[in-house]
Parts: sequence; structure tokens; C-alpha cells
Amino acid sequence: MRESEVDGYNGVIWYLAGTWAVLRFFPKDIGVMGVLLLSWCDTAASTIGRAWGRYTLRVGRGKSLAGSAGAFVVGAMTAWGFWGWAAPRFGVPNGFDLAPNLFAFQGKLGLPSAVKGLLGWGSDAGTIEGPLAVGVLSVFTGLIVSASEAVDIFNWDDNFTIPVLCGVGLWGFLKAFGNP
Repeated sequence: MRESEVDGYNGVIWYLAGTWAVLRFFPKDIGVMGVLLLSWCDTAASTIGRAWGRYTLRVGRGKSLAGSAGAFVVGAMTAWGFWGWAAPRFGVPNGFDLAPNLFAFQGKLGLPSAVKGLLGWGSDAGTIEGPLAVGVLSVFTGLIVSASEAVDIFNWDDNFTIPVLCGVGLWGFLKAFGNP
């Protein structure tokens, strides 16, 4: 237990609040990713930051570029593992590509139709799918978890802010680019 948690709320309460929030308010795949990103990326950021953080720039109070880079790499790998491997094998056969259990990511990413219209492109242009779409989403996931791990909002515990900020970021990204 951290010294700051002795006389206040400890990280478990914030962990439960953050987990509940993403599982309650976001589509199932984003909720699961929020929990996975908190569990794995926060641990990676802390471990790598403690080991090599003193050799890199500080990106926040008690946060280092090394820790943020660790969160990025683990976040991208987690997203690739979930959306590129687990979801197609276990989610789709169990109906998670259909309402009411619809995943936010359906294997395609593309520019919004308004942007395509401005560019004079057809409906199929500006769309990627398969491993390339999973790769783009994985890199974005790494960026969003790295940023949410490094940011300090109102001095709230990162066990709450990481899953919530990742949920908001992933949901916004997939709302904008996930339904081409």
C-alpha cells in the first residue's frame, strides 16, 4: 500500500470504480480493453519506469518517458491480441458481431462519409480492413493508453483514469472511423 493510501482510499476502490465504469458505459470490447489496459499497461509502465525512468525525460509527476513507452508497447500488443486474435476466435462465433452484443470494432476502419464526400471519393475508398485495420487500431490504443497513463487529472488515482480515458478515447476513435 502506498503511503498516500494509508489514510485515504486505496487503489482497489479506484480499480473497481474504473472497471465498473468502462464495463457499464461502453460496448463490450471497449470495456474489456479498458480493464486489460489498466491491468497490463499500468503494470508495465510502473515496472519499466522504475527500472529505466531515471535515464529518460519526465512526462508528469512520478511519470517517465520510459514508463509511457512501456505502456505504449504493451497497449499495442494487448489490442492486437484482443482484436486480432481473441475476438475473431471467441467473440464472433458467440454473436458479438450482432446486436445486442455488438462489438464497437467490426474489423474495418475508414474515413467518415462526410470526409469521403468532400474528397469526391466513393463509399469504398478510404477504408482498410483485416490485419491493417487491427494494426492501426493497435497503434492508436498504444497512444491512448500511454497518454492516459501519463496524465494527471485532478490528482485522481490512475486505476480510475486509465480505463475511463482509454474507454472514451477508443469509443471516440471507433465512432469516427469504425463504421466506414
